[in-house]
Amino acid sequence: QVQLVESGGGLVQAGGSLKLSCASSGRTFSSYAMGWFRQAPGKEREFVAAISRSGTKLIYADSVKGRFTISRDNAKNTVSLQMNSLRPEDTAVYYCAADHATFITVARTTSNDYDYWGQGTQVTVSS
Repeated sequence: QVQLVESGGGLVQAGGSLKLSCASSGRTFSSYAMGWFRQAPGKEREFVAAISRSGTKLIYADSVKGRFTISRDNAKNTVSLQMNSLRPEDTAVYYCAADHATFITVARTTSNDYDYWGQGTQVTVSS
């Protein structure tokens, strides 16, 4: 069992930055590829970014490419999402998720591939 706890959300003006963090329990964090997803009110959950177990493969949604950066620290059991140049359309609840991927270079974009989810953290970007 893996427990994920997100932090770092909040209210920020357009153009500002936030850094989300996700802490994982357990001793097998490096066995999981990690992803960030978000869900805005009235919309379906959507993929934001993912990082492979090794940290060598990174994938981003087109809407955040060049503005967001995902990273992980396997020694600290954490994954982070640095969000810059935030826009009002980035407003959503952000979730981190863990994918028990077999291969260390796999990073996936489909929510159904992820086994564990955090409770989410609210990000609100004002215009």
